[in-house]
Amino acid sequence: MQATLTDLQSEVARLRHELQSLALEHKGDEQITVADYLLTRLEQLGVSSIFGVPGDFNMRMSIFKDYVEDHPTIKWIGNCNELNAAYAADGYARVKPHSIGVVVTTFGVGELSAINGIAGAFSEMVPVLHIAGVPSTTQLKTRPLLHHTLGDARFDVFTKAAEQVTISQAMLANKVQATADIDRILIDCVSRARPVYLSLPTDMVSEKVSTKRLKIPLSRILPPNNPDVEEFVLDEIIKVVREAESNVVVLVDACVSRHDVQDEVKDLLAATHFPVYSTPMGKTTIDEDYDRYGGIYIGSISEPVIKERVESAKLILSIGALKSDFNTGMFTYRIPTTHTIELHSDCVLVRHAHFPNIGMKQLLPKLTSRLKDFRCQASELVVSKFKLEVPVEETSDITQSYFWPRVGTFFRKKDVIVTETGTSNFGILDVPLPEQTIFVSQILYGSIGWAVGSTLGAALAARDRGLGRVILFIGDGSMQLTVQELSTMTRHGLTPIIFLINNSGYNIERNLHGMNRKWTSLLTTLGDLNGTLSRSYTVRNKPELEKLLDDPQFANAGKIQLVEVVMDKYDTPRALKMAAELSTKYAEQSAKQF
Repeated sequence: MQATLTDLQSEVARLRHELQSLALEHKGDEQITVADYLLTRLEQLGVSSIFGVPGDFNMRMSIFKDYVEDHPTIKWIGNCNELNAAYAADGYARVKPHSIGVVVTTFGVGELSAINGIAGAFSEMVPVLHIAGVPSTTQLKTRPLLHHTLGDARFDVFTKAAEQVTISQAMLANKVQATADIDRILIDCVSRARPVYLSLPTDMVSEKVSTKRLKIPLSRILPPNNPDVEEFVLDEIIKVVREAESNVVVLVDACVSRHDVQDEVKDLLAATHFPVYSTPMGKTTIDEDYDRYGGIYIGSISEPVIKERVESAKLILSIGALKSDFNTGMFTYRIPTTHTIELHSDCVLVRHAHFPNIGMKQLLPKLTSRLKDFRCQASELVVSKFKLEVPVEETSDITQSYFWPRVGTFFRKKDVIVTETGTSNFGILDVPLPEQTIFVSQILYGSIGWAVGSTLGAALAARDRGLGRVILFIGDGSMQLTVQELSTMTRHGLTPIIFLINNSGYNIERNLHGMNRKWTSLLTTLGDLNGTLSRSYTVRNKPELEKLLDDPQFANAGKIQLVEVVMDKYDTPRALKMAAELSTKYAEQSAKQF
């Protein structure tokens, strides 16, 4: 039912856009190619980089890739493979709000290679456009035995696969409908924060279409909340807050940033002074040096002071929750439904009551206006400072317990910090990050190797926005899956700092790179042949790491840098160790119930 209502709302938005377009005068109508129309729309959305891999269905002179390369403001970022390109589009969209990531692949082999990256963006609600260059419209109808097919005339099988991991799809079958289809899926992409799929036949790329629709901006406006239901919901929330005697804790999660309500949430917090905590997926949604911010809540994995404060509150105002296993400490939240209000992009839950089609984007400003009267009482609630001291340890070895708080002192305002699935994701959770830092991780989908491609996209977006350094933390095992993309970073003059945690991960590392080969030779192997564009280091103990982190030249990130951090292979961050134990218990309990 909910999916049907969402689809209807999307259709209403599309029809409204169509009416605006039809109302334009035809007089003086200009003609441009379908490719240029699409690129203009992407330019309007703030896209300045398109990722992908050339293929014979998108590479010829009349085909889309050439139009990208000729565009004055959008750059073609050629990737080493389609999976990395999809990861890069994901990272780009996460760091560049109000824009989208774009990946271009060829038919069949290319789009299937990218589909895992698109699935991750779908899972974590990241707006990405996947453009697949496909055979001509005639070939799609006659279905000859073409290369890149399954050899059984099922040319639609790849589109059907894309339907499983995208929110909206379009096949540009004729120029009459082409511009409307492009607008439709792009509106879905930006308004519903999910990937979309565009199938672009070779003979459609240079077809001429009208420019008139380009005068109407793509709509980001969400369907309005029903005013009567919204007013009732507001009354119910105020009543519950009053019953809780203002002992309210705000818990922010991933959908705060995914659905563009960060400003509304900040206004709410400033007006009310309610204490605020974050989930792992919501990390840096709120500046972590904000004086009413208490840290990361992960159920039973939380630091004891955080766990006690959140779970003892009389009411939790949860905003944009995504209650996955890792995000909730393996489902160990100890918060009764009777003590919970949840705000989502498409519904509100007040205790056991569910109010569909009441979106938080429009609700939050009205709620803030009515909750500001509780500020005085809320200000009396104590919030422990979120901090993590660097421990004093007898050993000179670099331990997980030492490494994460120490690199925490290295971070700066506006840094973009990317962490890989596993050790890095969990190690950094307890580390307070400076204001305006952007934390990028893939905790829900957890595709190993995602972080390298994502760092490429994040670095390009950070450069566009004038942000600070881009810093990647990744394990030696994960790095092997997507390591080729370091060459792309070097080629485009990007300068991320890469901390590679070498804890003797996969044995394949020694076999692939040579039994005595070092990670520090990697950047010269992958593009920096004369060693002038990059710098590599190995740190094996605390003094070596301290010296490096205190080096101003290293900290300024003037070139791409890789730091091999040697650790014991059995050493594990606190949060990961607890998550593993809870995961085992949860699996055992589930097996018994089954």
